[in-house]
Amino acid sequence: MWTPAARAELARESLPYATNLSDTEWAVLAPLLPAPSSTSRP
Repeated sequence: MWTPAARAELARESLPYATNLSDTEWAVLAPLLPAPSSTSRP
């Protein structure tokens, strides 16, 4: 359930889309992503 406190904490007015990630969130996710493939087309 969305409480006023949670809504304020998770508000993303500064980002163009609600699905955009902040730099802090990317720092958490980056180690979990696979390395780019070196065999694909340029």
